[in-house]
Formats: sequence, structure tokens, C-alpha cells
Amino acid sequence: MADDGFGKEDSTLTGRVRRYARVGTSVGGLAAQLAGARVLGRGLDRVTHSAELKEALGGLKGPLMKAAQILATIPDALPREYAEELRQLQSNAPAMGWPFVKRRMRAELGPGWQGRFERFEHQAAAAASLGQVHRALGPDGRELACKLQYPDMLSAVEADLQQLKLIFAVYRRYDQAIDPSNVFKELSDRLREELDYDREARHIDLYRAMLAKEKGVHVPEPVPELSTGRLLTMTWLDGAPLMDFVARTDDVEERNRVALNMFRAWYVPFYDYGIIHGDPHLGNYTIRDDGSVNLLDFGCIRVFPPPFVRGVIDLYKALQTGDRDLAVHAYETWGFRQLDRELLDALNIWAEFLYAPLLEDREQKIMEGQSGYYGATVAGRVHKELKRLGGVRPPREFVLMDRAAIGLGSVFMHLKAEVNWYRLFHDLIADFDEAAVAKRQKAALKKAGVPATA
Repeated sequence: MADDGFGKEDSTLTGRVRRYARVGTSVGGLAAQLAGARVLGRGLDRVTHSAELKEALGGLKGPLMKAAQILATIPDALPREYAEELRQLQSNAPAMGWPFVKRRMRAELGPGWQGRFERFEHQAAAAASLGQVHRALGPDGRELACKLQYPDMLSAVEADLQQLKLIFAVYRRYDQAIDPSNVFKELSDRLREELDYDREARHIDLYRAMLAKEKGVHVPEPVPELSTGRLLTMTWLDGAPLMDFVARTDDVEERNRVALNMFRAWYVPFYDYGIIHGDPHLGNYTIRDDGSVNLLDFGCIRVFPPPFVRGVIDLYKALQTGDRDLAVHAYETWGFRQLDRELLDALNIWAEFLYAPLLEDREQKIMEGQSGYYGATVAGRVHKELKRLGGVRPPREFVLMDRAAIGLGSVFMHLKAEVNWYRLFHDLIADFDEAAVAKRQKAALKKAGVPATA
């Protein structure tokens, strides 16, 4: 590894040990505050504590910060003070300074890198868990976004994954409801992929092709000559963060238009190609003045075998008609095993919660008459049942699909959109053909140079 930390960045023992120390130092004291407040009955200043937690996690970067981002996307899942602070990590995390940027850019594009831009802004436009974005002007006059990966991220990811594995092992000893082994494998593979900016550039090309006919969705264009494995340069897309859009408009039609575009941005690729964007947190898209949507981050993309997509539709039809045999077939298609009557009923509690807006042919909010706490209540019921029944091992493919459904649901809740979700869904699946999906998927992946997900 180079002496400035910007040459070859393998996952090293030294780097991982340094990461363990940083995690313990940054988060340990805040955890002790929270534990002390609970055990001793002391009052805790949640405003101050939540701000300190955001600062600690933002300084750490990497997977732990991504976990905080996910928690902050679900309305009412956290106290308001914590959700507001952690939400800022999605697009406003603490950025690395100009000395870091200069060293990184020199390492990626060479000593004369500044001469390859007409303008390169010193201040980061956005900073997130694995990298930060700087606005620039290309030699051809195009506005650009330059995404720089933080130093030593491979060591950070590997160290955090080892800690996550330990946490899962400890948790598994006293709670048998969920076997997290497949969850860990899936998250590990996806996080490692997110460090490969060459792969992400191919993901962008893939999405540009799949969404080419969607006028309400915009995807940036990669700039290969200004990109490397740790620097991704793409065209800049103007737009407002979703929560800023929500704050400035009460117009239901505007909110519904954004919801429609968001729905199609995620689910047209899934039902037409068996591919999904697996990271729908609030920092990964912006809203244009006309209500169209910009997709911004393509590190976490999941390619599903077409039978998995068929399973999603089969389970919907099973819930719609009460066909238990079809429900079992759907779960088995996904990789669930040894489904008896009680386990099926437990899984269907969660499925009915997720599918509920799609089952009635009428305009409605995504969770009619319910708050974000309702989802947590349903999850609690499912957890209690699974624990009683001896637990279940979710298949790998299920992880990001579930995450996307919950993340998008939180977006639609923030928008307070009133849409006929039933008709949106039926428009997508009306002409579903598994063989056609397989053919389109194979052709799209080959053209973009993207390998199928393991």
C-alpha cells in the first residue's frame, strides 16, 4: 500500500485493526450514555445525543453509517430528533477536506488532473457513507459530478463486516426467529461491489438503457475518460432533495406525479428485466421542478433470476385469492424451505402488510390510516411468531427486495401520495412473460458489461 494511503488499497490487518479502534472510540461513549440513561433512569438530552451520534457515524463512513441511513428513511422508526439528524447523513455527511481531494484526484488521474477540468469545486456538493461528490465543469462544457471514494474503504468494509458477523452470531444465540446467515452473505457481496466504481459505471449504462422510455426518470451519463475504479465522473443532474420538495409543496397532484415516477423508476426494471436498485434511501434521488426524478447512485444493484420475479406475482395472486398452495409455491421459488401451515401464516402476515396497497382498486395513501409505527408493530408480530415456530432462514434474494419495498414505502409516506397502487402494479405485470424477462435481462447485462449477481 502506498505511503500516502492513496495507492493500492488492499484490505490489510493494520487497516482493519485501526477501524476496530475507531468504531469503539467513536460509538462506545455514546452507547454508554444511552445505556446509563436507561439503567439509571437519568434524563437524556436527545437533541444533543442525536447530533453527537450523527457526527460519530459520519466520521466513521462505511457500512455502519449506511445502517444509520436506512433507519432514518422509515418514518416514526426513530424519535424525531434522531431521524432528523441521521437523515442528513444520506446526502450531507461530514466531507473530507481539500487536501484529501487533491491527493485522491492526483492518484486517480495523474499530476495534471486539474487541467482536465475547466472548473473543479473545492467544497463537496454531497458526502455519504463510501464517498463524496464534487461538482465540476468538463472541457466540453458539461456540468459534471465527480464521486470520490474515501481512503482505505476496503479495510473499513471488511472490518465492519467482521463486526457485523459477530453481532449476528451473538444475537442468534438468544433469538432464533431469524437465521441471518444468508442476510450477511448478501450484504457482504453487495457492499464489496459498491467499492467498485468501474462496475457502478456499467450499472449506470444498464439503467440508462432500461429506463430510456421513461420520460419521468433521469439517469446520469458516465464519463469514462475521467473515471477510474475509485473515481466515478458522470453528468450532473439538477434537482432538489425529496424532503425539500415535500416541505415546499402541499399540492397533491405534484406529490402524486413524483410518486408515480419513483414507482416506475424502481419497478419497471424489476418486472421487465428482473433487476432492482437496492438502495432507495432519501439521498439517492432528487426531484426536478416538473416532478420528474433523478436517480443518482448505482452501487447497489441486484439482478434476480426471472423465476424470482414470477414468485413476487404469484404471491400477490395467492393473497388476492386465498390460494395457499400458490403462496407456498411462491415462497419456495424464492428459496424458503420446510413451510408448514403455521410458518406460512407467519410469513403471510408480513406479505399482507407489504402487498396491502396493491390489493384494492382505489386511490389511497400507501398506509391508509396508519403511521410508521404500524410497520414496526406488524414486524413485531411476525418476529414473535417466527421465534415461537423455531425461526426461518430468509433467502439471499429476499434481502434487497424487502429493503427496497420498505424504503420506497417510506418515500411514499413522506410524499403523502394518494395513488391507485393497484392499477400501477397491474399495468406493470399485465404482459409479464418469464421467458421474455430472461431474454431482455441477458441482452441488457451483456450490452452494459454487467455480470449476473451471484
